[in-house]
Amino acid sequence: MQQPTSDDTDDERSKEPTPLTVAELSTRLDENNADAVRTLSRALKAPDLADLMELLEPAQRVRLVELLGSEFNPEVLSELDPSVRDQLSEDLPNDVLARIVTALDTDDAAYVMEGLEEADQRDVLSQMPSSDRAALEKNLEYPEETAGRLMQTDFVAVPRFWTVGQVIDHMREAADLPETFSDIFVIDPSYRVLGSVDLSRLLRSKRHVNIGSIMDADRHVVLATSDQEEMARQFERYDLKSAPVVDANDRLVGVVTVDDVVEVIGEETEEDLRRLSGLGDESLADAVIPTVKSRFLWLFINLGTALLASSVIQLFDASIQQMVALAVLMPIVASMGGNAATQTMAVSVRALATRDLGPSNTRRVILREASVGLINGVIFGALMGAVVLYWFGIGKLGLVIAMAMMFNLLAAALAGILIPLALERFRFDPAVASGVFVTTVTDVVGFFAFLGLATLILL
Repeated sequence: MQQPTSDDTDDERSKEPTPLTVAELSTRLDENNADAVRTLSRALKAPDLADLMELLEPAQRVRLVELLGSEFNPEVLSELDPSVRDQLSEDLPNDVLARIVTALDTDDAAYVMEGLEEADQRDVLSQMPSSDRAALEKNLEYPEETAGRLMQTDFVAVPRFWTVGQVIDHMREAADLPETFSDIFVIDPSYRVLGSVDLSRLLRSKRHVNIGSIMDADRHVVLATSDQEEMARQFERYDLKSAPVVDANDRLVGVVTVDDVVEVIGEETEEDLRRLSGLGDESLADAVIPTVKSRFLWLFINLGTALLASSVIQLFDASIQQMVALAVLMPIVASMGGNAATQTMAVSVRALATRDLGPSNTRRVILREASVGLINGVIFGALMGAVVLYWFGIGKLGLVIAMAMMFNLLAAALAGILIPLALERFRFDPAVASGVFVTTVTDVVGFFAFLGLATLILL
């Protein structure tokens, strides 16, 4: 295989947004220099132009779309960060937005439309061609984050009695087929899916062969109201490239392709990571006040739990005054417990999200995590006990911190799995709420165990 030359690599890099590109484009936009803006934007692909637009001011994004006019690639809108896309969609004139949305696939168009106010949605839809409007309205009927919102309404469906030749002629002559597709769906007169034929298999078959004889009857279908995360798990589990989407009556209404599912997997993973940090749907494009609001609640709850941990320390203030070493060593116990709990919690929350943790294996996983916590507690407790003995020369103090660390790492492991399970049981999102409660448990148990044992053994 021929390796890319340095010139090729430099050329590819030159097409990506750079600080210099952003600065120059920003200047040209402020000057309303349409020719320069088109020249700078023309070399960028849709994802790269989307990245560049996210670095511009909101007013400059609108001006960029207006100056590019018909040269603006509609795919850029679907590549934008959701918060930026929603803001830009609200700021653009509805006639401009209608032109852009019409050029998008129905699934991407639905993403753009769902962030608009209802009145703006109606206005944009009224300015679209009737066929495109009908297809988009069908998508918008389904709830957000479902297969119905994600599907494309353009697909190839044929009856089972057609021959391969008829199908090929149909694909050559029909004007309303999708631009790209890999599967042809075989349906009955009620539009129920009977199977599918891979495009490569179709092209390798003789023209006279009946399509029903070469179809794959064991076709995995997706209900339009299915959650997009559940649908993504099905794609991963069954190695799907595409899947027909059916309504409540099992009639074919659309198709979901793997490129859309890859985006869903990325979005859901990023969402779980943000929620584990208490960030919700926050993004870098959000303004200051919305960001403050999104972070305030969990910081406020964390303040309350921190006060609870501090009250435990206050119970043993006399012990701390008698032995200053306790104040020096106390954060170590809590820190180790917090880190151990975070590890277990991350595994547990992700396993719950992917349905890998359920009633059938809950007890086994709890026992596993408890065993891991206990073994780590014994190992690190012994290690820390030896360090304390060398550091302070007090054997009993080493014993106290060793026992406290063992108790806290065991408690951390149990809290890291039991709290997400409990929140899931009571229909709360464990990714959002687990962190604060798990931290509270490790702090309270760590401080209480260490200071309590110190009071009993040393004082």
